[in-house]
Amino acid sequence: MRALMSRFSAVCLLSSLTFSTYAISAVPTTPHVASADTSVNQFAAQNLIPYSPKLSKGRLANGLTYYIQKNTKPEQKAELRLVIKAGSILEDEDQLGLAHFTEHMAFNGSKHFHKNALISYLESIGVKFGADLNAYTSFDETVYILPIPTDKPDNLSKAMLVLADWANGLQLDHAEIDRERGVVLEEARLGKGAVDRLQKQILPKILHGSLYADRLPIGKEQTLKTFSYDALKRFYRDWYRPDLMAVVVVGDVDPVKTKALIEKNFSTLKNPVKPRPRAVATIPLQNIAEVVIATDKEANLSTVSISQSRYLQKNDGKFGSYRERRIQSFFNVMLSNRLRELAQLPEPPFLGGGSGINPLVADYYELNSTAAIGKAGVQAAIDALLQENKRAALYGFSAAEFARAKSNSLRNLENVYNERDKAQSADLAAEFIRNFLAGEAIPGIEAEYVFHKEIVNGISLEEINQFTKTVLINQAPKLIVYQGSDQPEHPIPSTEQLLAMVKQAEQKEVLAYTEKAVTKSLFESPPQAGSIVSEIKNVPLGTTEWTLSNGVKVVLKPTDFQSDQILLSATRAGGTSLIPDADFLQARYATTVVGAMGVKDLSPIELSKYLAGKSASVSTNFGENSEGVSGSSNKADLETMLQVMYLAMTAPRRDPALFQSFVGKQQDALRNQMASPFAVFQEQFIQATYPAHPRVPVLAKPEHIAQLDLDRLMAIYQSRFSSAKGFAFFLVGSFEIEKIKPLLLTYLASLPTSDVAVGVKDHGLRPHTGIIKKDVYVGKEQQSMVTLQMHGERTMSIPERMRFSAMIEVLQLRLTAKMREELGAVYSPRVTSSTRLIPYQGYSVVLALPSGPEHVDKLLRSSFALIAQMKAAPVSEEELNKVKENWLKNRKEDLKTNTFWLSMLSSALQQREDPAHIFTYEDRVKHLTPKDIQEAAKIYLDTNNYIQIVMYPEKAQ
Repeated sequence: MRALMSRFSAVCLLSSLTFSTYAISAVPTTPHVASADTSVNQFAAQNLIPYSPKLSKGRLANGLTYYIQKNTKPEQKAELRLVIKAGSILEDEDQLGLAHFTEHMAFNGSKHFHKNALISYLESIGVKFGADLNAYTSFDETVYILPIPTDKPDNLSKAMLVLADWANGLQLDHAEIDRERGVVLEEARLGKGAVDRLQKQILPKILHGSLYADRLPIGKEQTLKTFSYDALKRFYRDWYRPDLMAVVVVGDVDPVKTKALIEKNFSTLKNPVKPRPRAVATIPLQNIAEVVIATDKEANLSTVSISQSRYLQKNDGKFGSYRERRIQSFFNVMLSNRLRELAQLPEPPFLGGGSGINPLVADYYELNSTAAIGKAGVQAAIDALLQENKRAALYGFSAAEFARAKSNSLRNLENVYNERDKAQSADLAAEFIRNFLAGEAIPGIEAEYVFHKEIVNGISLEEINQFTKTVLINQAPKLIVYQGSDQPEHPIPSTEQLLAMVKQAEQKEVLAYTEKAVTKSLFESPPQAGSIVSEIKNVPLGTTEWTLSNGVKVVLKPTDFQSDQILLSATRAGGTSLIPDADFLQARYATTVVGAMGVKDLSPIELSKYLAGKSASVSTNFGENSEGVSGSSNKADLETMLQVMYLAMTAPRRDPALFQSFVGKQQDALRNQMASPFAVFQEQFIQATYPAHPRVPVLAKPEHIAQLDLDRLMAIYQSRFSSAKGFAFFLVGSFEIEKIKPLLLTYLASLPTSDVAVGVKDHGLRPHTGIIKKDVYVGKEQQSMVTLQMHGERTMSIPERMRFSAMIEVLQLRLTAKMREELGAVYSPRVTSSTRLIPYQGYSVVLALPSGPEHVDKLLRSSFALIAQMKAAPVSEEELNKVKENWLKNRKEDLKTNTFWLSMLSSALQQREDPAHIFTYEDRVKHLTPKDIQEAAKIYLDTNNYIQIVMYPEKAQ
C-alpha cells in the first residue's frame, strides 16, 4: 500500500544522481512546430489514433469503463486493476490523508471478505501480499493491483468479486479503522527524514497557490490520528463511484466471459443522486521569480535547480499530439546527453545534471535544469546548465546528434515490436490505466510500429532546432532552488549570490557544440577464429555444451521465451578471494573504474555513440568468489555485443583524466553520506556483525576512494580478465546454434587463455558468534529500527535450502500478521535471508522492523515470542500451502524466462551442482511438511546465537 506523489519529479530529482529524460504529452499550450500538411494521410495530425483491435473497451450504463484483452504472457495468469479517478487532491480539510487510508481499508474487511479473509484467500491461491497484491494512492488516482492465476475457473470469478468489493463493498469497521491508524502512521514515519524536511521547505514555492501543495497523499499526522469515522466514509461514498472507475483485465482469459463477469459485478453500482463535481485542480502556469534555499544537516547531496516555463499538456490521443511528443522527447534526450558528456570530463562542472521539459504534477510540465554540485562548486554547475541551454538555443543540435537520437528511438520501438507476441500482461494493463487517467493512445504495438516510423522519419532537424529555440529563449520567471547540508563544511550561497551566479551564467558567450567523428567499427579485422573440441547435448535441459580450442567452455540454450533477446553470462571461480589483502580495496573498485574509462581507444561517451541504434550492452563484475561478464543483445547485434565483450576483456582503456574524474565525483557524492541516520546504522550493524578483518564489507567513504591507484586497478583487472582460462560462457535466448556458431568461434574461441589462478580461497572471515546487543542513537526524527540477525555454518544441500526458505516464508507471514495487522506498530516488517555455499556453507536470517522508539520493547518481545512459537509446534497446513502455491505459481512463470535459465545454469556451475535439480522442484515443494518447517526453525532461529541492533533517535540517548 503506497502513497505516491504521481509524476512529481521536481522533488524526487533533488535527492538523486540519476537524471532521466521523459517522453511527454504535447498539447496546444506547448510550443508548436509547424509540420507538412498531412490531411490526406491516415496519420494526419487531427486524426484520433485508433484503439488496438485486440482490445475490448467499453462503458457500462452507470459510466464505469472497462478494458479487456486476452494475452497469454504469462500463461494461466491475468492482471486485474481497479482504477479510481480520485486521490488526495479531492480530500476535504478534515480528510487529509484519507484517500490513502481508504486504500488501506480495502484490505481490512469488505462485503464478501471479512477482516483479513481477503489476504488469506489470495495467498491460498499463490498471490502474495505486497509482492503481487498491492495498491497505490496518488494526487489524482487510486489504483488496486490484483494478479491472479487462471488455472482454476473459479479464480477469475472470485477476483472480480474482490474488485467489486473494493469499488462498493468496504465495511469500514470502526475497530479496524482504529487498528489501521497505527499502520498508516508508521508508513508516514518511514517517509520522514532529510528529504521530507527539505520537501516541506521547497514545495510551497514550486506549487505556489495550488491545492496540490496541501494535499500530499500521505496526509497530515494529526488528521490521521483524530479523523472521524464519518470523514473516511464520506470520502468513500463521494468518490468511489462508477463514473470515476475503470476495470482492467488483461491475461489468459476469455474476453466474452470476462465482460459478462464485469457486467454481473459492476452493473448494479449506482452513482450518487447528487454527485459532487470531480473538480480538476490547477497550478499556476508561471513560476514565481524567487530563490529558495533549503538546508538540513542530514542532507546527502547539494543540488541546484532552475525552473522556467510551465505547460499544461493534456493528451488528446491524436497523431499530431504523438508527433509533438516525439519532438519534445528528442529535445530532452539530446540536451541531457550533452550534460551527461560534461559529467565525464576530467574536471566536471557537476556530479550529474539533466535538463528538459519534465513532468511536474498531473498534466503539468515545466522546463527544468538540475545539477548535483561537486567540488567545482555552485557557480560551475549553474554555468554548465545555463550555457548548454543557451548553446542549444543559439546553435541547435547537430545532424549527428539527431541521427543517434532518432536511431535509438526507432530501435527501441522495433525491439518492442519484435516482442509483440511476448508482451507481458502487466505492461499492457499499465497502458490501459494511462489511457483512462491521462488519455494516452493505445493503438497496439503493431499499429504504433508503423506510424512511429513514418512520424519519426518525417521530423526534420530544422523542426527540432526551431522547437529548441522557442523553448529555451524564453523569459519566463525563474524559480531557483538550492538545497543541501547546513553543516559548516558546506558553504551555502545566499539569495543574492545565487541570483548573481545565474545572471553571470546567462551573460557568458558560448560556441557551437562540436564532437569527434564516431568510429565506424570496433575491429579493423576480426580475431582469428578457433574451433570446437568437443560437444555434449543435454536433451532434458535443452542445452549444448562446447569445449573450444582455447579451453573455454560454452553452454548454449536456445529458447522461444522472447522473440529477439539473447543473454550472456560468463563466470569463473576467483574474484577478490584470490587478491592479496593489500589490494582488496583496489579489487573492489576494479571493474567499476575500468568500466568508466571505456575500451580500446574509445571513451564511454564515444562507445555509447557508436552503439546508438544498436541493442548491445556489456559489463564486467568482480565478486567475492568469482569474476564474470554479463551481456545482452538482440539477434542483429549479437556480434556487436561479443565485440564489446572481447575488448572489455582484452583491451580495457587506461585514461588518467577520466580516472581522476571518477575519483573526484565519487568523493563528492560520498562526502556527506554519513549524515544519513540509516547509513550510520548500517555501518554499526556491519561492525557489530564481524570481527576486525581486512575483508570486512564497509560502506564506501571518501577516504577509501582517495586510496585508489590507477596502475594497481588496471593491473588487477588485467591479471584476471586478460585470460579466459577457466571461464564458462552461457548464452540463453532466441538464436539458432548453427547460425551463431561462427561468431562464437571468432570472439570466444579466440580469447587468450594464458595461465591464471582459478579457484576460491577462504580467508576465514565469519560473523561473530554468541549474543551481541548494541543500541545506536542517531537521527532527528522519532524513528527506530529493530534488527535481529541469526546466522551460522551448516551444510546447505538443495533440499535443506528449500526447507530453510519455506521456514523464512512462514515466518514472514506471521511477522506481518503480528507486527502490522495485530499491533499496528510496523508498516513493512521484513524477514530477509541468505545462504552461501562458497567458500563455506552457512546461512543468515535478519528480522528488520522499522518503527518508533515507543514500540521497540514490544517489537522485541513479540519477535522472540514468534520465534519460540515457530520452534514449539509444526506450522499449520494452511500457512505452508500459501507458501507452496506462491512458489509453484512463480516457478511456472520463471521457467518461461531467459533470465531464470541463465541464472540457474551459471549458478549451478558456480555451486558445483547438477542443474537437473530443477526437474525435481515441484515434487520437493509438494513434499514439504509442517514438521519440516518446525525442525528448520529449531536449527536456524537460534536464540543462543544472534545479533540485536536497535536504532533510536539521537535525543533518546
